[in-house]
This record gives sequence, structure tokens and C-alpha cells, in this order.
Amino acid sequence: MPLYDAVLFDVDGTLLHSRPGILDTFSYAFRMMGLDPAGMDLGRYLGPPLRQSFAEHFSADEDVERAVRFYRTRYAEKGMHLCAPFPGVVDMLHTLRRAGLFLATATSKPVEVVTPILQEQGIADYFDHIGGASMDKSVDTKTAVIRSVLSDSRLAGKRVLMVGDRKDDMQGAADCGISAAGVLYGYGTREELNVWNPVFMAENCAALTAFILNT
Repeated sequence: MPLYDAVLFDVDGTLLHSRPGILDTFSYAFRMMGLDPAGMDLGRYLGPPLRQSFAEHFSADEDVERAVRFYRTRYAEKGMHLCAPFPGVVDMLHTLRRAGLFLATATSKPVEVVTPILQEQGIADYFDHIGGASMDKSVDTKTAVIRSVLSDSRLAGKRVLMVGDRKDDMQGAADCGISAAGVLYGYGTREELNVWNPVFMAENCAALTAFILNT
């Protein structure tokens, strides 16, 4: 029988290869804020909440919010379309749904942003709950996102697994008292994930599926 009754998925770097759109958008936002992104390691911002990333460069809250607005405007126009599911993602979601598992997203993207992306990529209907951050600061960390998803009454009493590719996913799961599995095909590293002692490290979607279903 499956090891878990429900799986919460990070989106960027776990379900979708979204690096091109995110890096383009960060570059645009930094340029609009008067910074040259040429020397920056923008890849480190794949995963963490937007405000956390911009706060590394801007100390004033109003500047952080201004950068977030630049980012979201550009992302809606261009960045959100520059992504695709990783190999095996669609088969994995189909198999897990067919096995009767409850599937949800738990992403740092706001729900209003991620929903049309999942729809455009043809995978929105696999999820019982599309969970994400809020547009404001009320749900703005991965821990807060996971906690919000876990408040769904349909998850009461279920064995829940969080799946992600970055330390924020692992820490969020630990903070919320649930197990976490790391994926190695995303944007994080084995070393980054290992610190959090994930229950499984998946080289690909097939291996992750087999682990979850205990096959």
C-alpha cells in the first residue's frame, strides 16, 4: 500500500522547469530598480519567496514592494509562459491520482499566479487543492504556505508528504511536522537537501512515484 495518503508538491524546480522565465523576470526587476543583474547569481532565487529575495538588496519595505510589483507585472506578461513540466511529471501525477492519493501544490508563488500556469501547462486538474502564497505578506513563507494547505479539512488524519527541490521546502515540512522528500532534478543540490534529512531523494519522477506508492 502507499506510504502516504497525500502529497504536497512544490512547483518551480519540482513540477515545472521554470528557470528561464524566472531568471528573465528577476533580471528585468533588478534593472527597473537600478541594479545591474549581470554579476548576480540569480539562480539562488529559484524557490525562495520573492520578498525574501529582494530584501537581500533593498532595506526599505517600500523598495521591496516596488521590486515585487515590477517582477509580477513582467512575469504575468512573459515569464509565466516560459516553463514546461519536467520529464515524467504528467505520468507521475496521473499515476498518483489513479492510486487515490490527495494531491496539492504548496508553492511560494501566489495562488492567483500559479493557478493559470498550471492550467496553461495542462496539469491543474490533477490537484485537489492548489495551495500557494498570498499576494500580500500574510502567507509569505514556505512554512506558512504548507500550514495553510494542511488546514484543508480533507487532510485531517492523512499521512502527508511534502516534495520539493530547495531547503525552504524541507524546512517548511519540518516546521509543520510532516515528512519531506527531495528531488535532485530541480534547482537545489543534494548537499542543500541532505541537511534536512529527507525521507527520500529522487533522481527522477519514476523513482519518486515508486517510493510514494511503496512499489
